Amino acid sequence: MGSRTQYFNLSGPVHMTSTDWNNTQHRTSVAASLVQGVYILERDRQHHRQDLQALAPPWWDFFNFQLYQVLVDDSDFSIFGAIYEFKFPINTFERLHPPRYVVAFRGTLTDPDTRLQDLKLDFQFVFIQTRLQNSSRVKKALNVIQELVHNAGAENVWLAGHSLGAAIALVVGRNLIKMGFGLESYLFNSPFSAPPLEQIKNDKVKQGARIVGSVIKAGLSTVLTGHRQRPEEEDEAFTVLSGWTPYLFVNRDDPICSEYIGYFEHRETMLSIGAAGIGKLATQNSVGSIVTCALGYNTEAYHLLPTACLVINMSESQTITQAHGVEQWWTQSFNWQSKIHKY
Repeated sequence: MGSRTQYFNLSGPVHMTSTDWNNTQHRTSVAASLVQGVYILERDRQHHRQDLQALAPPWWDFFNFQLYQVLVDDSDFSIFGAIYEFKFPINTFERLHPPRYVVAFRGTLTDPDTRLQDLKLDFQFVFIQTRLQNSSRVKKALNVIQELVHNAGAENVWLAGHSLGAAIALVVGRNLIKMGFGLESYLFNSPFSAPPLEQIKNDKVKQGARIVGSVIKAGLSTVLTGHRQRPEEEDEAFTVLSGWTPYLFVNRDDPICSEYIGYFEHRETMLSIGAAGIGKLATQNSVGSIVTCALGYNTEAYHLLPTACLVINMSESQTITQAHGVEQWWTQSFNWQSKIHKY
């Protein structure tokens, strides 16, 4: 027996009697449900639930997808991702049509089978991002997605992930756009690798801390890494990523991802106070990426994005677990606010 959240008919978006592919909330619900399908696939594996006992299939069957391939971690043999294929022919002449394939990644599971590897990757994304970039999960995901894009076209492939899975999708998406492929992407509660200043309630203190942080990052970037990479080269490399506009879903009450709100709002603040140059340097770099670059390593701040459609869940969350959960993104009642931020 699984928990209530594992049963599609008890906690899934059963209010969607049909899928309107022109409806952004419907597309979001589909992406979030397919991510949940990966979580349940791994739960089924751990609890040896097969065939009629398996709880995962309804999470994709309901939307007329079939399981095309599972992605297995080389270290702990857990299922960390899945590729879903739409069952029916697709009218690709319609601008908003179902994707032919969706590649989805789960987040951290604290079960004994997965805890060690998942937490190790969480640590790497926060503190040593190059390790995540070079991890077997990212390499395996990138290889299979490149093949899908080659066979089906980038416009027919979606990326989706939650928490650690969103971090993996983010790293993969950044790599793909550098190759010229911008995939429609749904990143739920992706970790922001910096202190969660958004959790400070006093707006003046919060804004002051961000301005000081920007000045420090800009200064460090100029002093420590200026001799390794000219600012215009750094700016050009970051601008390349602007061709990709992922949907970035965050909750104000979630300290893991909420700093994305301040990250994008602060860029506008720096522009309005006449500090656009400092803001540009700060928006491309984290303290960690600056320091490691100064030590001679070519690193990127993989969590930073020039462009995104930021979707904020404005509904009040009772707990951090609720604020960070993937299930909030398919509920009928959540109150969202969205804005496209361009570099």
